[in-house]
Amino acid sequence: MNSGVGPGIPGQVVSFPGKANGQVGFDREELQRILDLYGRMVAAGQWRDYAMDFDKHAATFAAFRRTAERPQARVEKRPALRNKQGIWTLFGEHGQILKRGHELAGVLAPMERRLLKAVDDS
Repeated sequence: MNSGVGPGIPGQVVSFPGKANGQVGFDREELQRILDLYGRMVAAGQWRDYAMDFDKHAATFAAFRRTAERPQARVEKRPALRNKQGIWTLFGEHGQILKRGHELAGVLAPMERRLLKAVDDS
């Protein structure tokens, strides 16, 4: 087993996002919760596309109504704010902060409520 070596090219080192190169990422449970909400919003006709961005300061998940516009919602994980206002931030369509907190479930709550309204309107 060659750890860190590309599968088809002997000796080629493959770089993955994560702690090895200093990037912030989502763990499996966090991503599962975010993608679960995304799937339900797609089913309700609210969202159609998403994007993820990872750098050394933050990991971001953005959900779009249409591909060519600004995100309707953006969830950001910023570990440097762990001891301050919380690691999680939910941004609205115009960049306004909708919710901050230490727990992802609480930060996603406004989007969950929006989903309930969208399903109830049908």
